[in-house]
Amino acid sequence: MKKDILEVTDLKDMLNKTRELYGERPGYKVKIGKGQYETYTHNEIRDMINYLGTALISLGLKDKRIAVIGENRYEWELAYLSVACGTGIVVPLDKSLPANELEELIERSEVEAIFYSKKYEEVIKLIRYSDKNKLKHLISMDTDVHDEGIYSEKELIEKGKGLVAAGNREFLDAKIDPEEMQIMLFTSGTTSKSKVVALSHKNLVSNLMDFASVLDINSTDRILSFLPLHHVFECTVGMLYSLYIGAERAFCDGIRHIVENLNEYKTTFASFVPAIYESMYKTIMKTLEKEGKLEAVQKLMEECKDKTMAEKKEIFKDIHNIFGGEVRLFVSGAAALDPEVENAFRAWGINLCQGYGLTETSPVIGVETDENFRVGSIGKALPHIEAKIEDANEEGMGELVVKGPNIMLGYYEDEEATKEVLKDGWFYTGDLAKIDEDGYIFICGRKKSVIVLKNGKNIFPEEMENLVNKIEGVKESFIFGKQQSDDKEDIKINVKIIFDREIMKEAYKVETDDEIYKVLADKIKEVNRIMPKYKAIRGIIISEEPLIKTTTNKIKRQANLELI
Repeated sequence: MKKDILEVTDLKDMLNKTRELYGERPGYKVKIGKGQYETYTHNEIRDMINYLGTALISLGLKDKRIAVIGENRYEWELAYLSVACGTGIVVPLDKSLPANELEELIERSEVEAIFYSKKYEEVIKLIRYSDKNKLKHLISMDTDVHDEGIYSEKELIEKGKGLVAAGNREFLDAKIDPEEMQIMLFTSGTTSKSKVVALSHKNLVSNLMDFASVLDINSTDRILSFLPLHHVFECTVGMLYSLYIGAERAFCDGIRHIVENLNEYKTTFASFVPAIYESMYKTIMKTLEKEGKLEAVQKLMEECKDKTMAEKKEIFKDIHNIFGGEVRLFVSGAAALDPEVENAFRAWGINLCQGYGLTETSPVIGVETDENFRVGSIGKALPHIEAKIEDANEEGMGELVVKGPNIMLGYYEDEEATKEVLKDGWFYTGDLAKIDEDGYIFICGRKKSVIVLKNGKNIFPEEMENLVNKIEGVKESFIFGKQQSDDKEDIKINVKIIFDREIMKEAYKVETDDEIYKVLADKIKEVNRIMPKYKAIRGIIISEEPLIKTTTNKIKRQANLELI
């Protein structure tokens, strides 16, 4: 391990111990108006969690299940922690789900209370009156007072403050069993119906400690929250990690405001999905091209290869200033990062590290660090995690299986699904990977989405989509296998391309669908030339309709196939 880390047994223990260390430091920086902010210290955050938890217990919610739904904001985080640290079981819900799916999850998880933001008020009120669920209490993150049977989160914090002042210690003294299920998370289900992942405090804090031991982020850092909080990657690497290290945290105003927010909050650390970094890279390269500086910058990137990150930062200061000039580390997760993008960021002196994990692993399995990185890999397994390849082929590729204290307890009330993925303490990830002689893990693709051709060759859609997405004017793409004849094994590779009409017009001077199709078909021929023959793309569909994706931007393969 790289450094001494603070040992904690559970999230409550983490909040208490870190209060001693970072209590007076800023914890949240919250925008309350244009150019106006409110800052909450780590002491104030922990007080609010304690008050809210005390109020929840006073409502009769001890040991009950409580859901949280809403945009990324500090009230969401307070709600989550006030449930998990002494009240009951927390159920974070996906904010992008349609009403009918939300209703189903509320029934399945048997929650008795729900925290929600204004955006979800209508749908939550409707669900409340269904006799199929157990909902008793609605708690709004936005109202100031208890109204029409709906509690105000702010008011409950005040109520709890009074109870604690009067000597109520039910929440403060609540005992946590680190091995028990305290978090119920629904998987985003790229290929099947969502399962309920049962996580314990031990799962989360073991991952926190491991993560902290390899990444050089500390209490002086400023973190920007962007990925959805209901997703365990943002929850652990963002929310819990910033509390554990005593850092300051701000909330992104949305995808269009990322660069503006990085500047505004003088962000030093953030984690995004690859599509964000790829978009940043394309924008920077395009701007350099327009300014006639591209060739000079590319030459400089090549010449500065052996310089230190600090030296590169000085040389490429203008690029650093695009992101506010303070970024020390970017982490990419949730999907594969294009090596070209990773190489470019590193050439500019920006530490862009790829990480990998799953909901079932709380979530991080491996992450590159500023010292240990190998472009294209997801770094090495974290210190307390064992990783190996099962059923490797002659190239050393097989299913990645992992073991460690971060592995889920199982899928809630689904013994069959649990047995499929948990064998003798090893978790079968469903991802195909290779591990090199130095322990770096390279993810090849999802086992379920691999297309097997007649000649036995494997096609990884993600790898080919990466190439197609580089074509100017292509927003995203979907590679799929199509049966060519009565022979079920006679599969040919096809692609569905989602194009940007404005860019197509600007870049190629084409306007009609037929003209756009012809340009893209020619571009696909160019892609085919650089690939082995068996990988050649034989059919093209073009569309402007976005692909169906999960909230972490993963393509829902089955759902998209059904539309073709």
